[in-house]
Order: sequence, then structure tokens, then C-alpha cells
Amino acid sequence: MAESSTRRVTSADVARIAGVSRATVSYVMNDTPHQTISADTRTRVLDAAARLGYAPSAAARTLRTGRSDVVLCLLPDWPIGAEVGSMLGNLSTALARQGFTLVVHPGNREDRPMFEIWKAITPAAVIAFTDFSPGEIEAMRAAGVALVVGLFGNGQPDGRRRELEVPQQLIGRCQAAHLLGAGHTRIGYAYPDDERVRIFAEPRLAGVRDECRESGVAGPATETVALEAEQAAAAVRRWHAAGVTAVCAYNDEVALAVLAGVRKLGGGAGLAVIGVDDIPPARLAEPALTTVTTDQVAFAAYLSATVVAAVHGRPGPDVPTSELVSLVKRDSA
Repeated sequence: MAESSTRRVTSADVARIAGVSRATVSYVMNDTPHQTISADTRTRVLDAAARLGYAPSAAARTLRTGRSDVVLCLLPDWPIGAEVGSMLGNLSTALARQGFTLVVHPGNREDRPMFEIWKAITPAAVIAFTDFSPGEIEAMRAAGVALVVGLFGNGQPDGRRRELEVPQQLIGRCQAAHLLGAGHTRIGYAYPDDERVRIFAEPRLAGVRDECRESGVAGPATETVALEAEQAAAAVRRWHAAGVTAVCAYNDEVALAVLAGVRKLGGGAGLAVIGVDDIPPARLAEPALTTVTTDQVAFAAYLSATVVAAVHGRPGPDVPTSELVSLVKRDSA
């Protein structure tokens, strides 16, 4: 008899089709360790589950283990560009390989109180891009949330390091090191005019400053650059007046605006320009844009390992600094 499509398939249905007990179905579907189940039995259970479209209940698993397999990522109210989208996609894949499900909630804390979000999901871990208050941390820990990660911010009470600040600083250092290595001694920084991305821009600018300081070079001369040619041209004029010959841009879009400003001013207004992200238009720019890119697969693997280690009460891995950031050399710098 065909299974009804109007009711939820249960482990009892799988057990009946596979000719095993419900306990055996549970052991196989949840990959329970220390169970002596033959390969043939395991195959029958998995085949029956696939035929019926059965998956273990997340709620039941939460009751059994005391926590869910959900990792909640709280995104602030800022544009999700190519790099953030790539990071989230790779992080979802990396966590899935460890048995966790990534749930992303965009928005800001004014839209809905954060405690309502995590209480509704009861996640194993919470990842956020800004700091939590001591009260928020205490409430989550009291509810059994095993991990709270503030990826950016001014520091948490427990002194947890910033998993994303170090890579962002490396980006700025890589930009400045390339320009300094090319012989430029007066560098500018093109800061974005969107306050929502300040959490990325500040550590990148800090990396540029650190590299300049360690190389004995003043600067950088910072200008806020809108994605508009006329305003970008005004910034280029000020850089020229200050003797700047090369510019680190917050990202490729801002770098393309700087190049547009240079073109608007015509001959003699040239600047070496370097961006971040390696978006497709970077290759099509005139001149083609030199940029810095992040290995999002490597970073997602690192962040996933950090989450899993904390959920299980183990120390997290070190940031794989040598693997994350690389230069894409083209004609603009």
C-alpha cells in the first residue's frame, strides 16, 4: 500500500519497510556510536528512509542531546556583498560536514530583540558580527547556548578574540605592503561612505596604518569616497595636493570609484589603486584592478572548526593567517 502523503513519515514507517526495530532506525539515522549494526541492515534502513523521504525530527534530537544542531548567525543591517555571501555559503557547507545547520537572520536589533530570535531556535551556537552585552551573554549561557562569538567589536568580557578582525587587518597590510614594495612613499586610503560596513573598514584601515608605521612611512591620507565619479574626483584632487601617489581602497567598488575620479580629471591625475574582493568588474576595469582576495573556503573551515570546538568545550584553532589573504596583481597598481 502506498504511503499517505497527508501525514508525516515516522521512524515506525521506516522500520516496517526495512524490517527492523525503531531503535535500529534511530541508531542508523543518527549515526549512534558503539552500535553493532551490519552494513546490510544499515543499507536497508537508509534505502527505506530515502524512499519514504524520512529525516529524523530536529525537535526530538534536541530533546535527546540537550541542544539543537543549529548554528544561528545574526547579520547586522548592512549590504551583503559577494564576499559575505561567499563566506556564508562556504560556512554553511563546512558546518554541514560537522552535522550542524547554519541559519542566518539578517536585520538589526531594533527590528526584533535578539533574545526572541535565539530563544525561538535554541541554537547550539550563536555567531554575530558585533559584540553582545554581558547580560545577553549570561542569558544565552544560562539557556545552554554553548558558544557566543562576536566577530567584530571592542572586546567581550571574557576576552574572546575577534575571528574576523585579524583577516581584515591582514587585507589592509597586504594592500599597503604591495604599494610600499612598488616604491610608493605617500599612500592614501579610500574609506567607504556607507556607515554600515564600518566594522569591515576600520580593521582594514588599521592594517594599512600598521604596515605604513612599521615601514617608516607617514599616513595613510584618508578620504571618504562615495560611489560617484564627481565626488571621487574631488578626493583624487586632495590626494594629489597631499603628494599621494597610491591608494588602498576599502573594496573593489570603492577602488573603481577612485579610478572613475582619476579618469574624470584627465591626464596627469594618475594614481596607483588597489582594491579588495576581486569582484568580476575588477578584471574589466581600465586599467584592470589590482586587488586582494580572501580564501573563503579556508576561512569557513577555520570558523566552522572554531564553532565545533567551542560547542564541545575544546580550544579553538589558531587563525590560519598564511592561507587566507592573497594579492591579485593587475595593471592598476
